[in-house]
Amino acid sequence: MSDLDTVEAVAPAAAEFDPDRPRGVTGTLAVLAARFRGGDLGVAPVVAGLVVIWTVMQILNPIFLSSTNLVNLAIECVPVGIIALGVMFMLLVGQIDLSVGSISGLSAAVTAVLFVDQGLSPWLAVAGAVLLACLVGWLYAQVFNRLGVPSFVITLAGLLGFLGVQLWMLGAKGSINLPFDSGLVTFAQLQFVPPWLAYTLVAAGAVALFAGGYSRASARRGAGLPATSTQALLLRSAVLLAGLGAAVWYLNRDRGVGWMFVLFLGLVLATHYVLSRTKYGKSLYAVGGNVEAARRAGINVKAIYASAFMLCTTLAAIGGVLAAARLAAANQSSGGGDVNLNAIAAAVIGGTSLFGGRGSAFAALLGIVVIQSISSGLTLLNLDSSYRFMVTGAVLLLAVALDSVARRSRASSGRA
Repeated sequence: MSDLDTVEAVAPAAAEFDPDRPRGVTGTLAVLAARFRGGDLGVAPVVAGLVVIWTVMQILNPIFLSSTNLVNLAIECVPVGIIALGVMFMLLVGQIDLSVGSISGLSAAVTAVLFVDQGLSPWLAVAGAVLLACLVGWLYAQVFNRLGVPSFVITLAGLLGFLGVQLWMLGAKGSINLPFDSGLVTFAQLQFVPPWLAYTLVAAGAVALFAGGYSRASARRGAGLPATSTQALLLRSAVLLAGLGAAVWYLNRDRGVGWMFVLFLGLVLATHYVLSRTKYGKSLYAVGGNVEAARRAGINVKAIYASAFMLCTTLAAIGGVLAAARLAAANQSSGGGDVNLNAIAAAVIGGTSLFGGRGSAFAALLGIVVIQSISSGLTLLNLDSSYRFMVTGAVLLLAVALDSVARRSRASSGRA
């Protein structure tokens, strides 16, 4: 048995991301139905919830689904969405990072100080902030792996400590403005994908989806294993092409697709590939699903934990820098407020399990769209933030309750 086969044996949750197991459209539907009965709900609950939220918000305010509002909504999703993508790595291994908000705020402050006060290139300033955040993740991992301190306690200390460092760096003035004409600010606020390029990217994505599926299906057939039919692969790619093409057309009625949102999508797709197609990704699921079984299978558990901490803090830094670029400033409130809670809530609402071992990169994308949709809709209704907190809390509780019920269902059916 190969190393990859060993990892797959202790990571049953990773199997739900293999789209090439069933044969044809009918077989795919049959397998999906069986998974639903067994507690593998996938992204269906969050997609259904998103449809309900959008429908209600559109009924209450017809502006909600306008192209102008959706363009704004997509861009506003990015900073916290990228932070949620990092939180997803921690949840996959059964841990938590409570300091992502403080790390994002500190990274914004570091970028502003290096760029504005020290005169460095904005991209060198961003690189410095990201490297610092990566080092923080490494330090977290050393305390966790060597001393056995729970991640909850480590990152809670980080939340308080790095908030203090952020305030100290900003000093008495408390805020540093970023030049409006800098590449960092224009990237976050003003740069949109040209329509022809947006359609090209959509077509390339559909072709890549078909090519990847066809290659994997051919390999499975060569090994004598069941594989997705060519017709099903074509249908899947055609649906993607039509759906994304329509979305791009609608957004182009206003300003179009922001490059910042394209960056977010690129990170989500890259993460999805790593999680579903590499040994490292399957190792993450294995450690989160059963750490002792993963250790006995030969997985370097400490290295997996370290990588999760470092990826989480690195993505938190990127999200914090983009948030500062959107505001053209880094201040004492950067990374504060509800950033921490929304990032964690987005990952959980999107389908990542708090119990470890289950979830996907698309959880961050779907979860932050849900949260931002609630925020945008209530803002258009001129309701204050108290309602947003209450609605988001209710959605989060519902998501965790569904995960708990699905987990028990999987256990009863032998799929846990």
